[in-house]
Amino acid sequence: MANISLQQGQFVTNSLPNTVKFRNISKILLRRRFIVLGVSCVVMSATSFVAMTHKPTYKSHMQILITPNISEGVGVTNGVNSQLAIEQYSVQKNLMESSKLIDKAVKLLQFDYPNITTEDIKGKTEDSKYPLQIKPLEIKQGANSVSSPVWEISFEANDPIKTRKVLLALQKVYQDYNVERRQEQLNQGLAFINTRLPVIKQQVRQAEKKLEQFRKKHNVLDPELQSQLLIKSLAETQKQLQTTREQLQDIRTRYQNLGEKIAVASEEAMTSMRIAQSSRYKTLTSELQKTEQALAKEQLRYTNDSPVIQNLQQQRQSQLKLVQQELKRLTAEIKAESIQIQSHLVGVEPSLVEEFIQVQTIGSELTANEKRLVESEQQIRSQLSRYPSLIAEYQRLLPEVETQRKTLEQMLQAQQSMGMKIAHGGFDWHFLEEPTLGISVSNDRFWLIVVGMISGPILGVILALMWGMRHRIIHSAQDLQRVSNLRLLGAVPKLAPRIMEKRLPSLSWLGGRSLTPAVEEDNIWLPCHETLDIVYQNTQILKSPFPFKSVMMTSAIPGEGRTTLALGLAASAAHMHKRVLLIDANLRSPKLHKVLQLSNDWGLSLLLLDETNTEVHEYIQPIHPSIDILTAGPTPEDAVELLSSQRLKDLIELFEDSYDLVLIDAPPILGTVDSRIIASYCNGIIMVGRIGWVTQTEITQAVEILKSLNLVGIIANEVGSYHKV
Repeated sequence: MANISLQQGQFVTNSLPNTVKFRNISKILLRRRFIVLGVSCVVMSATSFVAMTHKPTYKSHMQILITPNISEGVGVTNGVNSQLAIEQYSVQKNLMESSKLIDKAVKLLQFDYPNITTEDIKGKTEDSKYPLQIKPLEIKQGANSVSSPVWEISFEANDPIKTRKVLLALQKVYQDYNVERRQEQLNQGLAFINTRLPVIKQQVRQAEKKLEQFRKKHNVLDPELQSQLLIKSLAETQKQLQTTREQLQDIRTRYQNLGEKIAVASEEAMTSMRIAQSSRYKTLTSELQKTEQALAKEQLRYTNDSPVIQNLQQQRQSQLKLVQQELKRLTAEIKAESIQIQSHLVGVEPSLVEEFIQVQTIGSELTANEKRLVESEQQIRSQLSRYPSLIAEYQRLLPEVETQRKTLEQMLQAQQSMGMKIAHGGFDWHFLEEPTLGISVSNDRFWLIVVGMISGPILGVILALMWGMRHRIIHSAQDLQRVSNLRLLGAVPKLAPRIMEKRLPSLSWLGGRSLTPAVEEDNIWLPCHETLDIVYQNTQILKSPFPFKSVMMTSAIPGEGRTTLALGLAASAAHMHKRVLLIDANLRSPKLHKVLQLSNDWGLSLLLLDETNTEVHEYIQPIHPSIDILTAGPTPEDAVELLSSQRLKDLIELFEDSYDLVLIDAPPILGTVDSRIIASYCNGIIMVGRIGWVTQTEITQAVEILKSLNLVGIIANEVGSYHKV
């Protein structure tokens, strides 16, 4: 008996690449040869039919220049006429293709072609395959192409003279229509001007009224100019404020230094006290500060030549003199009293007192000036805060007035010069090229047949390859092993009827068996092949160190030959003098009883409901001295509930004690949970993969589901034809 060289515990870790290998292309084409052949025949037949029924066609064309009919003296109003001209090109195309104009051409052609209709020219009938074509010529501008005002009109037919006559008729219709249209549009233009003038005048008056109301409401003429003046005034005020603060800082420093010197001398302290106690001095100083503030405030409103400014300046000079006189008086009084406090004024210079008073006066003036400048800055900022909204509204109103005035001016010029000849823009049609005699544009029949002979097989090969690559079907046993990453237990060919006719030899009770095929027993046949014996031997090698007596056979999807291989493994085990029980656990779609032509009135589904073990043998049907069959039985309402019961596990353990090998034909992994439940009760699991049938994704998903269980290996089914041994 042949064997394979797979070692126990050896795993394959490389996976099949996503792309189809070059060596599989021939297999794909061989398997999909009917697609290639069918597509090739269809394409070649179609092209041959077209070539045989193809009639020569002729094409005639003419060119028309379409230009906007706008007078040079009118100009373009805000781009409206220019934009209108561009948009109207598509309208002109629809006009030239309109049934109204084509009907007139048909009437001119009916003398030569009585049966011609509008649908024949427009190509809307079954017999007319060559419609009228109108398209603009393109002009190259660098890398881009733009449409030109020159339009090409072409017509195709089987008669070259007919193509030219059709275009000549259209030319006459277009010319007549152009003359009529221009006259109508001239009248429309005059009416349009007379209608629009009162409306535009009213819009101008409304825009001017809104601008005037804005100026009166906010008391401004030009917010932008006035805001710039305020910004300059603010900058000047900030500059003066900075200078005043610097001077005030210097004065405060001097005042502090003088205060320290005077603090040393008691005479100076008494002088300062006397000045501080003088109510008249305080009053004069306060009046002087008020005058300074009023003068600074009025300077923002008036010039230096204003009488108000001059009066305040004179008042300030008078108050300053009074302050100086009061200081002199206080100084004289202090000197008169110097005899009484002489002991405290020793060493004090009179100039120091005078300097202190001057510094104090200057500091008061600078403080008042700083306060005045701060108030002025705040006032200017407050005024500036309202100008953005005013400027925005002004910028909205002013352009509206200017636009309306400009529109009115242009409309008046158009009325006076009569330059505007159409109401909404217009177009003149100038024929640049007269209709030519039709030129043959039909393709050669020979080339149609050649194209069909070449493109047919190519298209068939492409479709076949796309079909194979899309489904990613596994094409060899090696690829099946790589994808599943499981031990390859064997590669079984497609069991043709001549191979399956080989019957299982009878086994004597002494343990011997014949080496020649035996006749069928009780009309029961079993598939026998040397590759099935190899698979069984490989499973025996893999038993150690954990022997298993119950094996579940499953596949990823239906139709992979799982039931046939289960029968073959049962036959191989019987060859080795093993008592085998084959269970059909596919309760939803049983097949074992159909293959063996057995009764399915009783079986596993009823046995799972029967809780007694004394009559288990009544559900089993022997087909060979070494092989017993347990069919699936009637289809239950809830197969999952039956299979997940403890009863199934107990039955498998009972069968393991009675038989050398328990083979379970389980449903496919994908689609149901039945096999997952059964797998948890078995010692080993064998997967079946049908070559050329199952896909990589399906194998990967099935292995992923069972990877945590005892997966023994995988069998490649229908790998090719083998010779009998």
